Amino acid sequence: MNRTSTKAALIFPAFLLGAATATAQDLYVYPKNGQSAEQTDKDKYECYNWAKNDSGFDPMAAPTTTTAKPSGQKKEYTAVKGGLGGAAIGGLLSGKKGAKKGALAGGLIGGVSQYSHNKEIQSQKSQWKQQESANYANNRNNYNRAYAACLEGRGYSVK
Repeated sequence: MNRTSTKAALIFPAFLLGAATATAQDLYVYPKNGQSAEQTDKDKYECYNWAKNDSGFDPMAAPTTTTAKPSGQKKEYTAVKGGLGGAAIGGLLSGKKGAKKGALAGGLIGGVSQYSHNKEIQSQKSQWKQQESANYANNRNNYNRAYAACLEGRGYSVK
């Protein structure tokens, strides 16, 4: 084995033990039966794997979404398009004066439509974020319960 491989072989298991300990950052674990630090680390790592497999949640993995993000796009330049359309229609019907009034009315209607559409898209995205946050919290809670049950079964106090 070359030097880099040897270092990696030594560091990787230590990283895994540290990672297993870091996953339960919300929980305090105390050995009730006088378990050594090494045994505690081993038990934490094994319980991390068990809880991850049992709950389907890995606190060490990057968070993922359970549903697709709303795909709505904001409308742009609807007021300008409405104004141009209104000017064209007003101009055809009533000449220059009609074009001015049509542009104003079309711009106003287009602007209101654009605002309303963009507000709805923003609301959908906000609801989606809240739902995904709640899903993550629920999955994390299920993992923590499984992790605590495993450690308690091995003689630890978990709070």
